[in-house]
Amino acid sequence: RYEQRKDFAVVSQPFFQNTLLPLDSTSKPDMSFFAADCFHFSVRGYAEMAMALWNNMLEPVGEKQTYNNFTYDRSKLRCPNPEKPFLFTRRNSGFGNSDLILEKTESSVPYWAVIVTAVAGVLVGSL
Repeated sequence: RYEQRKDFAVVSQPFFQNTLLPLDSTSKPDMSFFAADCFHFSVRGYAEMAMALWNNMLEPVGEKQTYNNFTYDRSKLRCPNPEKPFLFTRRNSGFGNSDLILEKTESSVPYWAVIVTAVAGVLVGSL
């Protein structure tokens, strides 16, 4: 949707895609990463997620890390590359042509078919 824009981009940051539950020294879930409700993150958990998100934004599209290792190690926080001191998008990662013209495609289902199906569903449901 935003491929043509030069002033705006949407980039998926997959740092949480393949993340496993952090374990403690006894191989049980490390609850220090979670709040009292065992669902939300604690301050420590949010710090880990913030570092992973920051690092993901500094990685080119197609080379983004898809996991977080929960090491509680501040040295894993990356700084911008002096040669490319920006947040990576598809455009500046080298994907696609900047002159790309996306064709608008029409739906393969005519609008009237949706209306007919909806009405038929209501009639069948009422029977």
